[in-house]
Amino acid sequence: MFRRWMFTTTMLLALGVAMPAIAADRGVQIRPANAPASQHERETFSVEEIVDAGHKFFGTTTKGLARAIESVFKAHGRPSGYVLGEEASGAFVAGLRYGEGMLYLKNGRQQKIFWQGPSIGIDAGGNGSKVLMLVYDIDTPREIFDRFLGVSGSAYLVAGLSVSMHSNDKITLIPVRTGVGARLGGNIGYLKITARPTWNPF
Repeated sequence: MFRRWMFTTTMLLALGVAMPAIAADRGVQIRPANAPASQHERETFSVEEIVDAGHKFFGTTTKGLARAIESVFKAHGRPSGYVLGEEASGAFVAGLRYGEGMLYLKNGRQQKIFWQGPSIGIDAGGNGSKVLMLVYDIDTPREIFDRFLGVSGSAYLVAGLSVSMHSNDKITLIPVRTGVGARLGGNIGYLKITARPTWNPF
């Protein structure tokens, strides 16, 4: 019995030393269940945090919001900021869009922002929308004051949702919109984000 106990103990000790060595040799990182969050996780928002913020902001008009946000996370990962705001837009081939909202960063910083933008394409109609805009690769609020080129397709119906993407050399914006009215089609344009409201979309 003593020999069997000694053999079992020796094997367990050997495995305890060998497994981390094997993992290190294969580039595998073993993270304990209670390990603290990584730096990336500390500096970005989880899908649960974004969905919760969206539900609180949109209220009962958010059918499908969680599914839309989850698809964005699957394609682009965790954002370092988000914007909650409202906008109005209209188009008949050429169009304009105006909005305002509040930017929230994971580090707790906030910034009031405004956006404007022209568009052109197979696009007609008008709508008023609430907007949840996911912001990627942003470090400070002032970095968002720029122009962001994007291509978007939209199909606004009753309680409809649309997702588009805009980017510059560093930052990516992914607006998720829900609103009233009817606007069908697709367009190409850009968003210009400013610290103060302006009627000039260019």
